Amino acid sequence: MRDVLWVIKYLFLIFGYSIPSLIFIYEGLSLAVPFIAYYLTKRYRQDIGGSISFFHAWRFGIMLYFFAALIVSIEHFIFFQFIAPPDFLSNTITQAIVALKNAGFNSEVIETISRTNFTPIHMAIQQIFNNIFYGIILSIPVAALVCRGRTASPVPEEK
Repeated sequence: MRDVLWVIKYLFLIFGYSIPSLIFIYEGLSLAVPFIAYYLTKRYRQDIGGSISFFHAWRFGIMLYFFAALIVSIEHFIFFQFIAPPDFLSNTITQAIVALKNAGFNSEVIETISRTNFTPIHMAIQQIFNNIFYGIILSIPVAALVCRGRTASPVPEEK
């Protein structure tokens, strides 16, 4: 379910380059991702007996993002390798370098970026790491909310 959302979401981004209004749908779906992670973590909590620790819920959320990132990385690679214009990556990097220069970034950082050869596989792997990082961060509040609403097991009485 969640993996399918990321694939569909990325399709809106791809087609948003030619139909800009689709970017709004992409952004809306991006905002929905943490809510879907909350729903899936809450459902997982119920499937394992109704109680889950914060760290267990956090690890589950990270794994959701990890596997979704692996699946959508295939789509990223296909986009950069076969769909995007041949000069798409180089134009994007050139625009980023101009923006960094205008913002007054360190010249060493700009030089390092300009020397880097960005390939489709490089971009797909970078997106995997980005999505895992987002998962690590966004799973913290989700885990906290799921743990807050967990059902307490009865405490046995001592005789």
